[in-house]
Amino acid sequence: MGGVCDPAVYLKAAESGDLDAVTAELAAGVPIDSVTRQGRTAVLLAAMNGHLDVVRHLAEAGADLDLQDETSLNPFLHGCLTGDLSLVRLMVESGADLTRLTRFGGNGLTPAAEKGFADVVEYLLTATDINVNHTNAVGWTALIEAIILGDGGPVRQRVVRLLLEHGADPGMTDKWGTKPLDLALEKGFHEIAELLR
Repeated sequence: MGGVCDPAVYLKAAESGDLDAVTAELAAGVPIDSVTRQGRTAVLLAAMNGHLDVVRHLAEAGADLDLQDETSLNPFLHGCLTGDLSLVRLMVESGADLTRLTRFGGNGLTPAAEKGFADVVEYLLTATDINVNHTNAVGWTALIEAIILGDGGPVRQRVVRLLLEHGADPGMTDKWGTKPLDLALEKGFHEIAELLR
């Protein structure tokens, strides 16, 4: 691999968090939205490896934050999938498109609710206008995901409470017509069932 103005060097530098090399490559004219074979941009590679300083620099330099790789990932969705609140906040504040969808057709709220990342869920619901009732490709809302893919414990209860407080519709069924309340009862999640009542 060569030196200045080499997309491969630039992408590797972003992935490893080498801000000086990233800056040098950009100054030499490397395209800011260069991608790997998997369609990953420098800003996504930096985000996936926890290099927030590089992510911030690229965002400020005009990187396209919304470009998605072959698996539909971009920095915002990666943050939601991994519970990285600092990354999610940075993406929101940098103007990322919150309507972009995961490979399962969910918005950022969907995986955050599914995985029980309550702080990310709370931030998205209080600081953005993300669609709380978005239905993914398998017919589930964030509320349904929080119920059926969780353990019903205190964290999931907090997520369900947050979703309900911010407009999640407890009457929206899954694609088989089953309501969130019925799903909670079926799983034996009595505390969640009480919240839904």
